[in-house]
Formats: sequence, structure tokens, C-alpha cells
Amino acid sequence: MPKTNSAFMKPMKLSPELEAVVGKGPMPRSEVVKNIWVYIKKNNLQDPTNKRNINADENLLKVFGGKKTVNMFEMTKLVSAHLS
Repeated sequence: MPKTNSAFMKPMKLSPELEAVVGKGPMPRSEVVKNIWVYIKKNNLQDPTNKRNINADENLLKVFGGKKTVNMFEMTKLVSAHLS
């Protein structure tokens, strides 16, 4: 039986704005999310009072459609717009 590759693991083309945060694509959605969290933690962008909120820096503002603060669930939706 052939191994099926889930859509989550399919390499996706990244927008230039997203590549500025996570690196050059294509890469699977799971890798994109992982790299965004690495970027968020490296740049200390998690809200200290509510860890579910992300405070965008200049690069993330472009990915988040200009929103200064998004929660982690909204982030996934906003990132999807930069994948094709």
C-alpha cells in the first residue's frame, strides 16, 4: 500500500513577506508554523501577560495584515493567506 502524504506536509510556496520571517520556501505548513514560533520566541514577541497573544514586529505586521496584536489561533488563519 503506498504511503499517502497529508496536505499538512505538502511543501507550499511562501509569500515574500512570510519568507522574511521563516526563511526561503517552499516548505510544509507544519514547518512554517514551527519557524514562526522560533522567530516569535527569538524576538520575544509573546505578550508577557497573555502568552496566547503575539505582538507583531515590523516583519510580522506584514504577515498579520497590519495587526499589531493577534492571538495564536488567529495567527494560523493570517499565515494561511501567505501560502499557495
